[in-house]
Amino acid sequence: MEARYPVGEDSPFSLDIAGVRRSFERASAGYDAVAVLQSEVRTQLLQRLELTALAPGLVVDLGAGTGQGSRALKDRYPRAQVLAIDSAPGMLRVAERRQSWRRGFGRICAAAEHLPLADGSVDLLFSNLLLPWCEPERLFMECRRVLAPQGLLTLSAFGPDTLGELRMAWAAVDTYSHVNRFIDMHDLGDALVRAGFAAPVLDVDRYTLQYTDVHALARDLKALGTRNFTRDRPRGLTSPRRFAAMQAAYEGARQDGRLPATYEVVFAQAWAPARAAPGRGSLPDSGETKVALADLQQQLRDRRKP
Repeated sequence: MEARYPVGEDSPFSLDIAGVRRSFERASAGYDAVAVLQSEVRTQLLQRLELTALAPGLVVDLGAGTGQGSRALKDRYPRAQVLAIDSAPGMLRVAERRQSWRRGFGRICAAAEHLPLADGSVDLLFSNLLLPWCEPERLFMECRRVLAPQGLLTLSAFGPDTLGELRMAWAAVDTYSHVNRFIDMHDLGDALVRAGFAAPVLDVDRYTLQYTDVHALARDLKALGTRNFTRDRPRGLTSPRRFAAMQAAYEGARQDGRLPATYEVVFAQAWAPARAAPGRGSLPDSGETKVALADLQQQLRDRRKP
């Protein structure tokens, strides 16, 4: 199965990684105050764990940020060792100050694509909205490496419709990339399979935040550390004239006196096979995993019914 998007330095998902880390480092002190959407998505991702029967020994919160998810995971699995991993030291310092780091917690500063963990050592990998800041292929291969047989990867990610209003407003001004690019749900599923995961279960939700003006949206994005880090972004400061042109274009999306900012969120769960797959990206021939995932998919559909 070939990738439906390029990888490597020329990938549309290729980012200025050093810039990403610096931005989240600066945002760490005030992150929780503005991370309203991130908190809601994390809650939804945690609720999906109710559909699985897990008794994990080692749980990793990958891209842990300020440790809110780590604490919730420890509450859910009190006997497990929980590791909060993030590439921004400032985020982990905030986590240490704000959380009650009881026995059974640990913190590691590391890049998600290069985890200082042994092969097959993790029972549950939890990752809330980390994927936009990593290359999917490399991240999933590393997750597959550290997961134990029948270990679970559960994650959320932004889909390509995220910040579509902002993207279209900038497109009316110039041809530069002003908004980070996000992987499609189907490509995400394909990447998981290529990495060796059993048939993943994916679903999509959409969230809309409302703002009085574009400046308020820009302030939130800056406070979250979620700036534009694509390699073909414009260099230097945006001139007032160009920003005003984008603002005027965005006004066409105003509804009921507010400007919408839409976020497409993809939720995914995938299991490491019970034994080594016969080849990269191959599915195990065990029917047990397939049945469990099919049941999970049906339960998700049932939960979404009115």
